[in-house]
Amino acid sequence: MMKSFAIRSVRVIDGTGRTIERATVIIRGKTIAAVGPDRELAIPRGATKIDGRGLTLLPGLIDCHVHFCLGAEPDVVEAIANETPSLTLLKSSRAAHQTLEAGVTTVRDVGSRDHAIFTLKQAIDTGLVPGPRIVGAGLAICMIGGHARFIGQEVQGVEQVRAVVRAQIAAGAGVIKVIASGGVLTPGTSPDQAQMTVEELRAAVEEAGQAGRKVAAHAHGSSGMKNAVRAGVHSIEHATLMDEEAASMMREQGVFMVPTLSALATTAACRLGCGVPDSARDKAKSMTKRHAVSFKNALRD
Repeated sequence: MMKSFAIRSVRVIDGTGRTIERATVIIRGKTIAAVGPDRELAIPRGATKIDGRGLTLLPGLIDCHVHFCLGAEPDVVEAIANETPSLTLLKSSRAAHQTLEAGVTTVRDVGSRDHAIFTLKQAIDTGLVPGPRIVGAGLAICMIGGHARFIGQEVQGVEQVRAVVRAQIAAGAGVIKVIASGGVLTPGTSPDQAQMTVEELRAAVEEAGQAGRKVAAHAHGSSGMKNAVRAGVHSIEHATLMDEEAASMMREQGVFMVPTLSALATTAACRLGCGVPDSARDKAKSMTKRHAVSFKNALRD
């Protein structure tokens, strides 16, 4: 028999803009069966009652940009280089559990050191370990010597791009991640410089589309953003240095901005000697104000 729960007299924010101050929420098994004011919903016989007075209930949150393989170390690039894949997977599982406990029930994991993220997804889906639903990219796709190569597959040319996209999907990728500009964490790359050609990016979009997958593009600089939008990507990750032309192109093409404000801000806030590489800290500090402006402009538009 399916077990039922009834949360009574709880404040409900239902995600549509509506708030019910004294609500009853009835759960049968893993399904929310009913939500409504206390006076309108009767508690089913045999249901376990939970007193929700003074508490607030809302739908699970969605985080569109995570990297479960990256921990909270000051230098995550060095950390992942020095640990075994097995340790990375264990850390990823802990991060997934913590994410779920924080109220996030779905994530896009847009870059992992290997395909173990799909193993973690399977373990969560089958109930072996707790965690959110994962839409995983596996390895990010970058140019040779490009940003994120420490969690990516380096490629050169359209045919290599197509082959790597197919391999990612075969391994279990629910989304494809491409690197369209330099980044903060990778030494020797500049965030405002475009990476991968428009043709390579377009090949990734076309190959992913044949399998019904969306493409997310890392891009800090406006040139990389424009290349990615021209190629047909579905989201721009970071969009730090977005100019008016890039914003207009994204709006016209229906491309989503995933701003990741906290990632840049926390890196920039680290003091000298905190362990964060100087190159990463300096790059982050130089872009935080522009990042905030880009986000405000996106909200305005």
